[in-house]
Amino acid sequence: MPLWSFEGKAPRIHPTAFIAPTATIIGDVVVEERASVWYGAVLRGDFNQVVVSAGANVQDNSVLHTTPVAPVVVGPGATVGHTCVIHSATLEEECLIGNGATVLDGAKIGARAMVGAGALVAPGTVVPPGMLAVGVPAKVTRPLAGTSAERWVQLNPEAYQALAQRHRAGLAPA
Repeated sequence: MPLWSFEGKAPRIHPTAFIAPTATIIGDVVVEERASVWYGAVLRGDFNQVVVSAGANVQDNSVLHTTPVAPVVVGPGATVGHTCVIHSATLEEECLIGNGATVLDGAKIGARAMVGAGALVAPGTVVPPGMLAVGVPAKVTRPLAGTSAERWVQLNPEAYQALAQRHRAGLAPA
């Protein structure tokens, strides 16, 4: 896995975390226990810290980057879907960022909230816990409770932790 120190700061990866061999992790990045960073993802902690908390997952080809003003924090059990951009934002516990979404500077996504696929969360936007935000720019539309989207938020953390262990054990050059 490509891990790079930058200006004396090196990534810190928990031994139980899964880092795909094609993920790139640079500088002040922390990946906690049972977290996963998938194929082609780039986590760049050069201006500030990037934290992927316990049990969280950052899926294929996503980019996490910071500004000097604010870090990126991916909370415990949170999901960053495929091809997302997370820039100096906070994602709280078990929230889900849908495929291709962008979450910009100073945004905060509440616990067990969901940002729909392809959404653009403008700088400073707050999505309250348990709510769904969709669109460009993203708008909070309704609570997730009782919807099919709520099921994704509930099942994804455990499913990705299990899938990461399968990749850890079963991945081999062809």
